[in-house]
Amino acid sequence: MAKTFESMGGHMPARSGNQTLAGTLSSRLGELGIALPEPPKPLGAYIESSDTGNLLFLSGMLPVVDRKLAMSGRLGENLSVRQGQEAARVASLNVLAAAKEHLGTLDRLRKLVKLTVLMATTEQFVDHATVADGASNLFVQIFGPETGHVRLVYGVQSLPIGAPLIVDVIFEIEPLRHSTSN
Repeated sequence: MAKTFESMGGHMPARSGNQTLAGTLSSRLGELGIALPEPPKPLGAYIESSDTGNLLFLSGMLPVVDRKLAMSGRLGENLSVRQGQEAARVASLNVLAAAKEHLGTLDRLRKLVKLTVLMATTEQFVDHATVADGASNLFVQIFGPETGHVRLVYGVQSLPIGAPLIVDVIFEIEPLRHSTSN
């Protein structure tokens, strides 16, 4: 029997998260009717992605659509939990678009290892986990519940350009196969 963690919203089975995706991620997105946006461009002097070994690190992604914030503000002040969930989903789609640009294909993604969601909140805001589910639920929908991911969520006073949140991820990737023939 699987262990469960109690949360305000119910029970979530505890998984080891050591399984990887079967099939191709590209075909899974097509099945779900999910189209990726254009990859975001850095807002400063950094790169959006970097890989080493079998890990792909992506810079924190904002909920940007067509190089403009989809929404701005602070959760608990002028943004609702539902709006925060949508912002997390948009930022997560940007994560996938940046991963595809870096790797050339999403099919090299094996699993989401770690998800971090920073959100601009009021001091009284307490629904951080529910907002972050906007990102987690998208990744579970795409990768499947059996792959699992660890997560860190927290609130901060402010974020760049008035963004309500930032999604930061680490993926496990399939290493490139090197040819042994000359």
